[in-house]
Formats: sequence, C-alpha cells, structure tokens
Amino acid sequence: MKIKEKILLDADGLYKYGPINIVIFGDSISHGAVRGYMDYENVYWNVLKKKLNKYRDYVPVNMINASIGGTTAKLSLERMESQVFIHNPDLVIVCFGLNDVNGPIEDYTNSLERIFGRCLQFGCETVFLTPNMLNTYVADDTTENYREYAAKTAEMQNNGRMDKYISDATALAEKMGVCVCDCYSKWKELSKTTDTTLLLANRINHPVPEMHKLFADELYKAIIGDEENSGKDSCSTMFKSL
Repeated sequence: MKIKEKILLDADGLYKYGPINIVIFGDSISHGAVRGYMDYENVYWNVLKKKLNKYRDYVPVNMINASIGGTTAKLSLERMESQVFIHNPDLVIVCFGLNDVNGPIEDYTNSLERIFGRCLQFGCETVFLTPNMLNTYVADDTTENYREYAAKTAEMQNNGRMDKYISDATALAEKMGVCVCDCYSKWKELSKTTDTTLLLANRINHPVPEMHKLFADELYKAIIGDEENSGKDSCSTMFKSL
C-alpha cells in the first residue's frame, strides 16, 4: 500500500494494516548528529515525522532509527535482517556515503546494490537519500583533533571524488528502480552562492538543523508531493502497492 494511501486509513484500515513503519538506515547524519551531539529533536527524520503528522495525525507514523554514526554501507549489510526488516517497514530510507568515500567506490556501490536489492525483495518502498556535501576547506573553528581529517575530506570534495561516489550511487538507484531523493544536488547548487562549510556544525560533515529541514522537506515531497502536485506520484517507484 502506498504511504500516501496508508496515512489516510480509517479505524477499520488500522485494524487491518496497522501503523506506518519507516526505517532509517544510514550513518551519523541519520543517527542524529546535528550539533556535534545527538539531537533527535532536529534530525531530519523527526522533522519529517512531524510533517507527516501534520498532513494527517490519525495514523501513527513510527520512525525506527537503524543508523549508526561512523558506519558505511558495506559494514551495515549484516544488520539488515535484524535491525531493518524485523520491523516490517513500509518504507526504508537509505542514506550512506559520507564515510564510504574513504574506501573503494566498488565497496560503496556493490553494497548499495545489495541493500536496494534486499529492500525490493522484501517488498517495501525504498528511497535513496543522497547526503550533504563535505567541507570545502579547513575552517578556523574546526576542532583541533579533526583538522587533519577535515583537510582530507575537503580534498575529496574539491577533487570530485565525493561527486563521483554520489553520481554512481544515484545512477545505480535509478537503474534498479529505487526512488532517489537527491539532496546532494541541492547542496551543490547552494554552494554556488553560499559557503556550505559553514552549514556543517562540525565543519566536516554534520549539517546544521536548517539543513536537516531541507532533507525533511525533500523527503516529504517524495512521499506526499508538494502543494501543487500533491495528488500525483513524485516518483514512479515510490507508490507501488505491496
């Protein structure tokens, strides 16, 4: 059943189909790192939950956070059955890349292929949420212990490595019929006029609350649609019935 349809269930429908279960599967951004600590109030999936509740508050929306800071798509493969599918998700939001960029691109894309494939096999809707940009320089207020790593991440962002990882991952998702919520491209566009490093709370890879709202807004459009197009599917694979 479509998320957009399920959120409109009446009491009889709830007895039959139950609440909406959305599993978040990713790294520190999805884990809750917003201000240099875990901020579960302002993390994007909680903002999304509030937006869905505002759309219609009768059907419970359960956000199940199966994300771990510092992890990669490859390291997370073994967790899928016990931490994702055990919750019988209606939707899985997949968001990896910020740590994967430190390793071989084949590890990243091959692992995403397995993650997407398993989600499709399970029958749940799947969204690949592309992450934010990395920093583009070592800011003066970068924590001393992380300045060396900040120089490395800035190089990976500036030399196109991060672009390549996200481009290949996006192409893979589209090829497999997985809905792509492309926030990375939003960041790239923003970078033409804005210092995006200052939009990272740790000046490396953790977005400030305002940018988590960007993730939530774009995900909402993928699930429900915008005001002008709220009655139409915003992604051809997003709303297939289970």
